Amino acid sequence: MDAIELLTTRSSMPRLVAPGPTVEQFALMQQAATRAPDHMELMPYRFVTFAGAGLTRLAEIFVAAARARGDDALQLERAAQLPLRAPMVIACLMDYQAHDKVPRDEQFASAACATLLLQQAAFAQGLGAIWRTGWFAEDAGVLAALGGKREDAIVGFLYVGTPVVPTPIKPNKAIGNKFTDG
Repeated sequence: MDAIELLTTRSSMPRLVAPGPTVEQFALMQQAATRAPDHMELMPYRFVTFAGAGLTRLAEIFVAAARARGDDALQLERAAQLPLRAPMVIACLMDYQAHDKVPRDEQFASAACATLLLQQAAFAQGLGAIWRTGWFAEDAGVLAALGGKREDAIVGFLYVGTPVVPTPIKPNKAIGNKFTDG
């Protein structure tokens, strides 16, 4: 896939099945993530990968968070099913590092860029992916279960697999009013 086409046609693919990325495809995705903007080379991100039996572990984390929140049985069942919507789920975290030249917001932006690069590298290799957030990404218990520190943050959950149908490309958005002369 041509780089300009990749950048101008990026669309999420919510319907994913096995197979997930091969070892080689995943290695390229990881390599792409290292190209995220990274002031002072902190690499302020960390990724926890769930595949195979690991998806059940992520489901347990989601169910525990939903139970702690007081969700009903239907919501607990939904929480248990969420990680099973793809053969691989990557929990993407900002791994905050106190630094006098790199504020927290900049570190979060770097982690978000690394997440986007993971997704773009998946797309470039013919895989599908969708970046999900929701309340699980804001939950302190989920963050702790993923090994995050209190000052870290969950950037999102990247679901990766083989698209069930061709990725729907959304129409271009009008962006002219988002740019002004200074």
